[in-house]
Amino acid sequence: MQAWWNQSWLTIQREFSDLNNAEDVTIVVVRLLVATVLGGLLGYERESVGASAGLRTHMLVSVGSALFVLIPLQGGMKIEDLSRVLQGVTAGIGFLGAGAILKQKESNDIKGLTTAASVWMTAAIGVAAGMGLEATAILSALFGLVILSILRTPAKKAGEYGKADRDTER
Repeated sequence: MQAWWNQSWLTIQREFSDLNNAEDVTIVVVRLLVATVLGGLLGYERESVGASAGLRTHMLVSVGSALFVLIPLQGGMKIEDLSRVLQGVTAGIGFLGAGAILKQKESNDIKGLTTAASVWMTAAIGVAAGMGLEATAILSALFGLVILSILRTPAKKAGEYGKADRDTER
């Protein structure tokens, strides 16, 4: 019976051996933390204007995207082989973003495009963080914040969203 317990314990140790040392742990923590914070910044901005995809959605999209590239890299996948993973992330996020877009009865009245675009950008920022390109992720998030907050139309800057012009009204 003791041999069985020893074998089980060794198996459990092998199952959790993907983070072998402090360097591996630090890399994963930093990349996921950067993805979380940056996704949260964009999500907070969207939530503050009443968008359907807010803080938690953007954080989850960013961390999930980071994981989708971090895990294959940890597993030894070559960087040039990540293109298939990136195609899958991009397609998946496209479906998520499509759920935020609604075409209203009027022909030119489409709601949620900005929210869908911010989810898409958040995924790209998460991918950058997951690949270890934290500076690129941070710079991209700053660009996104400028676009979402500073370049908002004057009526929307003043918080004068009406039911007709809120981009997430369902």
